[in-house]
Amino acid sequence: RGGVLSYGRLVARAVLGGLSQTDSRDYSLVTASCGFGKDFRKGILKKGMCYGGGACFVARHRSADVLGVADGVGGWRDYGVDPSQFSGTLMRTCERLVKEGRFVPSNPVGILTAGYCELLQNKGGGLGSSTACIVVLDRTSHRLHTANLGDSGFLVVRGGEVVHRSDEQQHYWGGPFQLSIAPPEAEGVVLSDSPDAADSTSFDVQLGDIILTATDGLFDNMPDYMILQEGGGLKNSNYESIQQTARSIAEQAHELAYDPTYMSPFAQFGGGNGLNVRGGKPDGGGVLLSIVAEYTD
Repeated sequence: RGGVLSYGRLVARAVLGGLSQTDSRDYSLVTASCGFGKDFRKGILKKGMCYGGGACFVARHRSADVLGVADGVGGWRDYGVDPSQFSGTLMRTCERLVKEGRFVPSNPVGILTAGYCELLQNKGGGLGSSTACIVVLDRTSHRLHTANLGDSGFLVVRGGEVVHRSDEQQHYWGGPFQLSIAPPEAEGVVLSDSPDAADSTSFDVQLGDIILTATDGLFDNMPDYMILQEGGGLKNSNYESIQQTARSIAEQAHELAYDPTYMSPFAQFGGGNGLNVRGGKPDGGGVLLSIVAEYTD
């Protein structure tokens, strides 16, 4: 009789285990960042979190790891505005909100909204506009929650294949969705979207998954298969090897950006829009490369 009881208990445990995921360990992201400036002579920028008009952050909290990339829209240079100021302030504000625990892991749009509202209230971020992508790993549920506004984005690689990727949001070719603060005379002229317009997704991740979060300077110059060649071989969650791989991806994108004969994804997309474009897209960018690992304090 004891046999039947313990068998029943095993079945119950198997059923419950199936529902609640048997892996009770907390996950975390081990992340390295690398960027490339728009000016070829400057080459790779190793330090800091601002690259060209791009900016990024990596923040840890008890409940989650949060990544963000943003890309300042270059057209502001015509108004004497530094495009990196807005994107940099937006990312620093989002980072602070995460570190203070003022966010819900399952709602990355909320992080973007709160950061943007703070900029609107302060006007301290100055004028400008920026695309943005926020990626949140919930430690205990092992779910990745993402919000992408515009043409920055992310992809998830598992077993050498891209299993998830963000959708690009454009009003028209070269006019990505963006958060903006415009001077009164330019309001209604400058593209300006609500953070709520961001494309949101949620899905489970596994230990060893590779997550690449980057500005369009990467995705415009490197198709997925090239990114996989450079980064797909990442096997362990050792920070040095992730950093090295992030650098090789950034360097490759940087070289291709200035190759006049290369048919970049940007040029191919332009061709699809009836434009005769060749070469890479001369653009700076930020690259965050992460691997899903077991959480250690």
